[in-house]
Amino acid sequence: MMARTTTAIAVACLLAALAGCRPKGSMEARDPLRNAFDTVADASDAAKLVPLTYQQAQGKRIFETYCVWCHADATPAGPSNRSNVTPMPAVITDGTALNGLSDEYMQTIITLGGSALGKSAMMPPYGETLKEDDIRAVMAYARAVAQPPYEPAARPKPQIPVK
Repeated sequence: MMARTTTAIAVACLLAALAGCRPKGSMEARDPLRNAFDTVADASDAAKLVPLTYQQAQGKRIFETYCVWCHADATPAGPSNRSNVTPMPAVITDGTALNGLSDEYMQTIITLGGSALGKSAMMPPYGETLKEDDIRAVMAYARAVAQPPYEPAARPKPQIPVK
């Protein structure tokens, strides 16, 4: 009798674990891509997902490890530290602030830190922490999530010498 009761309890626990122990009403479908590194929620429409290239996805991973604490409004741990930094850093999705920055400027500030370019000394120099490819990946991610969308400057047409 004891073995049957123990078996019944074990089966009930297994069924509960398989059911996910969700409260009634929370059976809506979950989007597995919402938390993937190869997509990100669109800053202008959270219902839309923006697909990321491999380089952009690497940039997202690095951003969420090092940069999210000051360049986002919220972090995995709660509110960000943005409001405590002077001058207040731009949010990664703020295309109005970041789209006008050249790739060289972005690479320099990430590599040398905020104080090297007259920004907050709270931004450390990541040149010793991140590889050059990692820094370019973060820049690619920033360009991918910018709102309004980033549009690279048009390249001047090559001048053909007249003979």
